[in-house]
Amino acid sequence: MDIDLPDVLAEVTAQFERYERALVANDVAVLDELFHKDARSLRYGVGENLYGYGEISSFRAARSPIGLDRRTARTLITTYGRDTAVASTLFYRDHLPGKVGRQMQTWVRFPQGWRIVAAHVSIIEEPKVTTG
Repeated sequence: MDIDLPDVLAEVTAQFERYERALVANDVAVLDELFHKDARSLRYGVGENLYGYGEISSFRAARSPIGLDRRTARTLITTYGRDTAVASTLFYRDHLPGKVGRQMQTWVRFPQGWRIVAAHVSIIEEPKVTTG
C-alpha cells in the first residue's frame, strides 16, 4: 500500500482546509457536504455522540455560530492508498485558556469526492510538557 502519495495528500489537505474554513465561518452547507450522507457516518463531539448523517446535520443546523474561532496546531494528514485518509489536529480557542482540543477525521474518497465518515472531537487540559 502506498502511504502519502503526493497528489492524494494534496487533495485531502485541500478538503481538510476547506472544512476548517467552513467550521470557523459556520458554513453549514459546506460542513454538511463534507460528511458522508450515510446512517453509518458518526461524529463523537465534545458533548454529543452523533450517529448517522441526519444527527450530524441536525447538530450543525442547531449549533450556535458564536465562539467557533480557533487556531490549529500539529495537523497531521496521512493517506492510505488512493481512497482513505486520517486527519488529526490540535486546536485552541481563546475563550478556553489552558485547554487543548483534539480532532480526528477519517476521510474516504467516494464518486462525489472526499467525505468524512467518522470524526472525534474532544477538549482536555493542556498537558504539561516535560523533557526526558
